[in-house]
Amino acid sequence: MNVQFWFDPACPWCWVTSRWLDDVADKRGFEVDWQPISLLFKNEPDPDSEYYDGVVGTHGMLRVVEATRAAGHEARIGRLYTALGRRIHDEGTSDFAVQDALREADLPEELAAAKDDPSWDEQIRTRMQVGLDLVGDDVGTPIIAVDGPDGGRVGLFGPVISQRPTGQAALDLWDGFVQMVAVPGFWELKRTRTEGPQLPA
Repeated sequence: MNVQFWFDPACPWCWVTSRWLDDVADKRGFEVDWQPISLLFKNEPDPDSEYYDGVVGTHGMLRVVEATRAAGHEARIGRLYTALGRRIHDEGTSDFAVQDALREADLPEELAAAKDDPSWDEQIRTRMQVGLDLVGDDVGTPIIAVDGPDGGRVGLFGPVISQRPTGQAALDLWDGFVQMVAVPGFWELKRTRTEGPQLPA
């Protein structure tokens, strides 16, 4: 199964879902194809917004992700996202050097130079648009896409989870997701959120 996951390191909801998906991938025997979605490009927040600095910072990290892909290290993007997300969400800090995350992911530290290089933005826009074409513009992160029953790609925004399920519950959620995403005409399930992402920080 070909599973794609669109992420911005800024989003805590996306982070919780990604940790669940990472667990499920091992148990269900698939690899995750990690793709960028820039919340800076997607939401275009006002510079006075409380979210602006955060998404500007993680947009630079997505540039590093694409430089990593171009350098032939696509298989390590998941490890890089883990190193970035752990610092941002589990440790609650944005004050770290991207070089440290690259080193933890066993990647060349010089890839950090891409953080301030806007030439990577076109690639980010192109890749994020692939995800948005599957699910529409009125969504955020995460987006997950899988092989559809007719051989094409199908995707959904979500699942949006505040707690990372484990064991059989994690597998059940994945199996249910795969069943739902394959149903023509299925659009959404929703209930009001009563808690935020449950993060160690």
